[in-house]
Amino acid sequence: MNRLLPPGPLTGTVAIPASKSQAHRLLICAGLGEKPVDISCQGISQDIRATMDCLTALGASVREENGMLLVRPGPRAQAATLPCGESGSTLRFLLPVAAALGCSAVFRMEGRLPQRPLAPLDGQLTAHGVTLERQGDTLLCRGQLTAGAYTLPGNVSSQYISGLLLALPMLDGDSTLTVTGTVESAAYIAMTESALLRSGIRFTKEGWVYRIPGRQHFALSGKPEVEGDWSNAAFFLCAGALSTEGMTVTGLDLRSPQGDRAVLDILREMGAVVEAAGRGVTVRRGALRGVTIDAGPIPDLIPVLSVVAAAAEGETRVIHAGRLRLKESDRLETTAAMLRALGAAVEVLPEGLVIRGGTLQGGTVDACNDHRIAMAAAVAACACTDSVTVLGSHCVAKSYPRFWEDYDERKGAKL
Repeated sequence: MNRLLPPGPLTGTVAIPASKSQAHRLLICAGLGEKPVDISCQGISQDIRATMDCLTALGASVREENGMLLVRPGPRAQAATLPCGESGSTLRFLLPVAAALGCSAVFRMEGRLPQRPLAPLDGQLTAHGVTLERQGDTLLCRGQLTAGAYTLPGNVSSQYISGLLLALPMLDGDSTLTVTGTVESAAYIAMTESALLRSGIRFTKEGWVYRIPGRQHFALSGKPEVEGDWSNAAFFLCAGALSTEGMTVTGLDLRSPQGDRAVLDILREMGAVVEAAGRGVTVRRGALRGVTIDAGPIPDLIPVLSVVAAAAEGETRVIHAGRLRLKESDRLETTAAMLRALGAAVEVLPEGLVIRGGTLQGGTVDACNDHRIAMAAAVAACACTDSVTVLGSHCVAKSYPRFWEDYDERKGAKL
């Protein structure tokens, strides 16, 4: 599906949907428990549904009802087919979990997911009793994961670390997990730690060495509520930075552990006017200027922040962004292609971008089946002098199914 977007700013207020990052973690903790759990979750994306479907395959019952995810325990499956869709989080979290359960699992992958790396997580699993076999778009996992000493680098994917943190407490013996080197996306690991603690899982952490007792049981407490998604909020917050009247986003926790909450600090540094109070944030255009953005902690923000950079004065440098090449698309190349199609000057570096600000004109952008490229192109239309056509606009359903409805309703709206 293609979409034609008129030029001009967004204004008004939007309630952001639930965080898929937090939803993944809470769903898995609930699905591994022994008692029913009702999770409040406003908005179900394709990625969240993939985790729901995989947990159902593993033996739990997970269904949506009136903004709630009702998770009910069931007999653990000895063999299962897990439909991961295009969700990297689902695959990387549930691969070690299935191995810890001793489930003979077939993981089905779609889109670019089969090409996205699993090393060195796969090596750690095979070193501890698991057999993995790739067959086209499927991954076969057999064997029983065993307790012991695990080691992962901190600069490849925080999802590998989170997956092991979810799995190791269920093993028969005690384990250690040592994270080496520079740790990127530490905030996402903190989200996993929080979900584990809320589920009664014990561990100690000294520096980046975890000591995890085995034979533990998940018991997610209370009636958890999935907070608003800062990663998706960033698109409307950045649209606000391109609007004199501004945009207000509600449903956000200003103390959230989500790393993408950093979008507020970056927009302030770029010269946008940011006002935060309660569960809402308003962003308006200021004198925008180029800055240096470290992509290490916030890789998912780079496409939309690059749009703001292209509309700012001066040069913006994006650094430590090599991991963007391993997303739903090579996001260094697709971000640059998007901006160039709209008239911006962009240089692609091995691990970054150089964006020279100016006037965006409009044009045609291929989303390359990447939800964040499609939504970033929509934000770019707010600063363009002519219309923007987004090819493959339907891909936003991966993380934000209501995006186009929310976007269209704010064209010409009033605060």
